[in-house]
Amino acid sequence: MDQMIGRMLDNRYELLELIGSGGMAMVYKAKCHRLNRLVAVKVLKSDFASDADFRRRFYDESQAIAMLSHPNIVSVYDVSRSSPEYIVMELIDGITLKQYMERRGRLNWRESLHFITQIMKGLSHAHSRGIVHRDIKPQNIMVLRDGSVKVTDFGIACLSNSANTMTQEALGSVHYISPEQAKGNRPDARSDIYSAGVVLYEMLTGRLPFEGDSAVSVAIQHLSSVPLSPREIDPDVPEALEKICMKAMASDIDRRYPTADAMLADLEEFRKNPDVDLDFSIEDLRRPDTDEPTQYIPAVHTVSKAQKVQEADDEEEEEAPPHKLGTRKLLTIIGAAVAAVALIVLLWHAIFSDLLGGEQTPAEYVVPHLIGMTIDEANEDENVKGIFTIEQIGQRASSKYAAGQIIEQSPERGKTVKGNRVISVFVSSGAKTEKMPNLVNKEYRDATLQLTNLDLNLVVNDPVEEYSSITKGYVIRTIPEFGETLQEGDSVTLVVSKGEQPKPVTVLSFIGIDIEIVRQQVTQTGLVVGEVTQRASDEPYGTVIDQSISAETKVDAGTTINFVISEGPAMPDYGDDATTSGGEPQP
Repeated sequence: MDQMIGRMLDNRYELLELIGSGGMAMVYKAKCHRLNRLVAVKVLKSDFASDADFRRRFYDESQAIAMLSHPNIVSVYDVSRSSPEYIVMELIDGITLKQYMERRGRLNWRESLHFITQIMKGLSHAHSRGIVHRDIKPQNIMVLRDGSVKVTDFGIACLSNSANTMTQEALGSVHYISPEQAKGNRPDARSDIYSAGVVLYEMLTGRLPFEGDSAVSVAIQHLSSVPLSPREIDPDVPEALEKICMKAMASDIDRRYPTADAMLADLEEFRKNPDVDLDFSIEDLRRPDTDEPTQYIPAVHTVSKAQKVQEADDEEEEEAPPHKLGTRKLLTIIGAAVAAVALIVLLWHAIFSDLLGGEQTPAEYVVPHLIGMTIDEANEDENVKGIFTIEQIGQRASSKYAAGQIIEQSPERGKTVKGNRVISVFVSSGAKTEKMPNLVNKEYRDATLQLTNLDLNLVVNDPVEEYSSITKGYVIRTIPEFGETLQEGDSVTLVVSKGEQPKPVTVLSFIGIDIEIVRQQVTQTGLVVGEVTQRASDEPYGTVIDQSISAETKVDAGTTINFVISEGPAMPDYGDDATTSGGEPQP
């Protein structure tokens, strides 16, 4: 068991449970006894607590971060210089954007716009106070239950990436690193904008712009390669949003958005009008051909402990032990390798372009229809072999297609493309299933909403009402029951309480009682007076002479009783000889 659990820091913060772990720190859920609230406490590991220089920089950076106050930035409440060193932050009820994308796959452009706008608002606030994050990535962005976004790990990011030197240990962040950081230059606000552009690219396309087997290979691509544009992967991405994404990712820092506010302005214009014509093209953002490849030489720095780790949000990566010897030598070799590879790539391109007589016009091919095929079947298709490369970029549940079958492709069938191209595909993971949630004791409306959020297109039948001790309008049980497997399109019935069953009422005898008195008595016993009819009787007018439910019968409260009352004695019958002239009857 973690020995920190249950510990009280500075007689104020009680550590309750471990909720995260990374190379630099352990993150605990804690209770602040002074303010009686739950918080997150990030406790530095002992390796860093012994480094006086690191401790000083950590405290200074954290103090600056604590001055940030914005709805899209995780709040820092407190910073401690005691042993162990720790920072106290807002406790977030949510998941990382990385986890969100892993669950959802490629996001639609509207959802991507929603998230990137909030990210940029948070960065704008930080930049206005002179703070650069330096490690923007989905792992450092939290998505709350209400759909809002908070950027986290400012201070930690600043410290852990201060050297900006590419090693294998940087693999978790290198996919989002700006070209200037990959070269070892000091980052500024535009570096955060580049990383945010990569995050937007990943949300729109479901893939990263650059992949590789090592941090160095990915870094080289950031320096010298141009990724496929989002619309080449997904034609449904609006052109203007694609332009915004690619401008944020411009490899030439001077062609990038100069500020977060400038990018926000274009995002707002796009939000108002998705067909807005922005005054730049993607070609305007390309790096000039005159750039010298020999400029791509990473800076070599002495590496401190803080530069050798990844932060808590990279929990899926293995921690690498700090290097004790040979760091400068290793980084020098890596730096030389980056420069050499970049030079070779560019020289090869230049030489062979000349040998072949300049640019060649690639052949045109029509994209075949792959939906419903497996990847193996697609690769064997005569319209694919030797022409296209099939690249699986994700899986999605599908009730229409069996597991392993292609359910989506980009480019779409029938499109004409040039050269040897990649067809990106999503394959079916089979019918989507979920476990029936526990809806007992939930209000009917909330229960139906929870079923809708399962995204299974469930058929929710009309509720069945039963008497129950559970509050009226709340779920008693479900069909299927809690824990059973639900598939897309399944039918669900909610049994809802109509309140406690009323106690039975014993019907009294109302015969011989005036109807007005009866009305009062019936109401007092919890019954209802129904139809009242009249019939001739020797009883006085208005007296009850019959009732629809016999006395001593037990009925539910609210039951209706009908009554017959006397209209008085009947008139005598004088026969045919009677006169109505006003005189006495004639003998």
